[in-house]
Amino acid sequence: MQIAQNSVVAFHYTLTNDAGEVLDSSEGRDPLTYLHGAGNIIPGLEKELEGRAAGDTLNVAVSPEEGYGEVQPQLVQEVPRDAFQGVEAVEPGMQFQAQTQGGPLMVTVTKVEGDTVTVDGNHPLAGQKLNFDVKIEEVREASQEEIEHGHVHGAGGVEH
Repeated sequence: MQIAQNSVVAFHYTLTNDAGEVLDSSEGRDPLTYLHGAGNIIPGLEKELEGRAAGDTLNVAVSPEEGYGEVQPQLVQEVPRDAFQGVEAVEPGMQFQAQTQGGPLMVTVTKVEGDTVTVDGNHPLAGQKLNFDVKIEEVREASQEEIEHGHVHGAGGVEH
């Protein structure tokens, strides 16, 4: 069966940046399982998997536009230290959920200088080309319930 809209796909992957550093991998874990066409994975990778079948291996380079987007400078802001009430020590790398006009946004602390904390609401991989080595393990038709819910159920998916 080929990967198409409403297919359940299980695949192993290794994600590297342009310097060849491994950013993420399914090695030693279960394969990543998703519902094709439901927006469960980044668009550039999903597009490249279309029409493939179990057993296929491929290398995919995904541009920032088709991955986590370009870096949006307006998502980097300086905020007063007292905005982190109840947090004893604010340090770079810490993540917090901020409430914005557009709803909740995950931000990462990038710098702390005195009473000023710089936070970045961009995805950590925004602006980067992503390189995937993929091996497709399984392709099957999604159940009606999976299609209605927009995600995979059972092994590798969500249990309700």
